[in-house]
Amino acid sequence: MKKISFLFILLSLFLNAQTEKENIASIKKFQKELNAEYKDPKGSPLRGNNLKRFKQHPFFPIDLKYRVTAKFVKTENPVPFELPTSSGKFKQYQEYGKATFELDGKLLTLTIYQSLDLMKMDKYRDYLFLPFRDETNEKETYGGGRYMDLRIPAGKEIVLDFNRSYQPFCAYNAFDYNCPIVPEENRLPVRIEAGVMYEDVYH
Repeated sequence: MKKISFLFILLSLFLNAQTEKENIASIKKFQKELNAEYKDPKGSPLRGNNLKRFKQHPFFPIDLKYRVTAKFVKTENPVPFELPTSSGKFKQYQEYGKATFELDGKLLTLTIYQSLDLMKMDKYRDYLFLPFRDETNEKETYGGGRYMDLRIPAGKEIVLDFNRSYQPFCAYNAFDYNCPIVPEENRLPVRIEAGVMYEDVYH
């Protein structure tokens, strides 16, 4: 019986190590693709010399502490609303649901949104939008907060991997883009030391 229990523990450790390895690989893939997007003139928010000098984004060290499985509650009968943007214009969204999780001993809740424009496109019909602010803003990260792209979850849980959070285009080019302003309800009273940092990206 002890031998079976020991083998079960070894198997669990092996599976956990494999999962951790896969999660880290997924984050590195995200970082590589984000850097490639900013180097590509067709999709980059960077212009002129800023585009030419761009090498790569500075990222916080990957930390799976910031990959959390949150309890997800879908919003029933959501009401469309206008989310203000950095340019003073508005974009159409609706609340899709709320994600609740624990981090640094605090129970936190974030509201997740769905773009009414993207809902009309087959490619992005299951896309969700999570804007948030935290205690790193105006220090290590952009003062206006950061974003995370999600997909509609199948059940009552949703994975929030803050290692995959990024800064809005307005952080790099406020003239050509109008970015949704993070709602006050999505301000986190903790430091999220994961994802893209706001430093000199042109080194």
